Amino acid sequence: MEFQRRRMLVVDDEEAICRCLQQFFTVRGFDVRSAFSGEDAIARLDEGPVDVVLLDILLPGIHGLEVLKRAKQRYPAARVIMMTGLEHDDLRDEAAAHGADAYVMKPFNLDERTWAVALQTPASS
Repeated sequence: MEFQRRRMLVVDDEEAICRCLQQFFTVRGFDVRSAFSGEDAIARLDEGPVDVVLLDILLPGIHGLEVLKRAKQRYPAARVIMMTGLEHDDLRDEAAAHGADAYVMKPFNLDERTWAVALQTPASS
């Protein structure tokens, strides 16, 4: 049986954040792609299925909440973790209503506890 790496899309307009998350998750067995805008994220979603999306709320172009909706429409089983530096309960509630699995506040730690939802093994299909 061949091991298949889990697929992740990291979406943030700060390239340094994307690089850090890519390194962190690659060594944990993920195939990580990055996008730096809402439009770029939609294009990446069109390239094929993802298991996990790490998604900034405030993005240039298409807003992160719209990307969340589209990601969940295309890949309902994908885990989506919203990332933001904004403490707005409205945004958190709206993200949860559209299927976000978790909400991580920036600045965040690169540790297993912070990213537990992303690191969980998916239920067998």
